[in-house]
Amino acid sequence: MHASHALDAPAAAEIGFDAFLAVDIRVGTVVSAEPFPEARKPALKLTIDFGPAIGRKRSSAQITEHYTPADLVGRQVAAVVNFPPRQIGRFLSEVLTLGFADEAGAVVLFRPDRPVPDGSRLF
Repeated sequence: MHASHALDAPAAAEIGFDAFLAVDIRVGTVVSAEPFPEARKPALKLTIDFGPAIGRKRSSAQITEHYTPADLVGRQVAAVVNFPPRQIGRFLSEVLTLGFADEAGAVVLFRPDRPVPDGSRLF
């Protein structure tokens, strides 16, 4: 779903709890962030540490409206860690970093309101 359509989207179809549990959403700390000028839409390349069980994973995130690479290093973020990797140009995006659209459709990252251990799973 594109962020510009997220504000007026109706609620998704009802699912069972097992379907929710199939989506593995974890928290991790951004350990590096860099520009991704080759991307079709403005994006940043993130490396996120999800703790010892999952390790470090990379993500391409279209978050340039509100964040610079310097803003992100050391910040906890949430991501889906069990989607298949996506090839974006020469970059392999291994996880989907999660956020919400603001009024203008720009992405605002989702994070816990208190620090939690990297690798913690959303439930």
